[in-house]
Order: sequence, then structure tokens, then C-alpha cells
Amino acid sequence: MAVAPITHSPPDDPRSAVEIPPDVKKRLGLDDERSWIILTEINRFSWPGPDLVPLRARARLKEFIYGSLPKALINEMLRVLAIHIRAGRLKVVKRTE
Repeated sequence: MAVAPITHSPPDDPRSAVEIPPDVKKRLGLDDERSWIILTEINRFSWPGPDLVPLRARARLKEFIYGSLPKALINEMLRVLAIHIRAGRLKVVKRTE
């Protein structure tokens, strides 16, 4: 599995990340703090991996799916990711299992 990390810390370079809109965060059940999807790094791991925490309401079922992202957000992520891939700035990090 490969995923882009999400952080509450504003990126040093605004071109390296895409902010998750507040309405999307709310729909996904995430907190109210600003968050960015970092697109200069991809984390690779076996699904679900030790860094994922099941949703509280469904912890017994080990549910990790929060929902889908809007097409416009995905397209923006892909656009920014492609820029970093072409520039050779994409870092792939293998996470422990």
C-alpha cells in the first residue's frame, strides 16, 4: 500500500502539499484543525499496518475507511504529485510493519 501522509503542521513550501478543506474533514469525521496532505513523500507499508488506528465506533471490526475524497481534491493531489515526480523530489519511505 502507498499513501500520502497527512499533517497538522503547515508545509514549509506551500507547493509541497494540498490542504484538506474543512467540509471534507468534517465529512470524514476528522478534527477541526487545519490539515495538509504532503505530496513530496509517499509511505509504503502492508495494509493496514501498525500506524493506522481503527475508527472508534467500529474498532471491534478493525474498520479503517473514513470515506472518499472529492474528485477535485484528488485531481489537485495528482497534479501536485506529478510535479514532484517529474522534478525527482518524491521520497518513498518504507514504514515498518
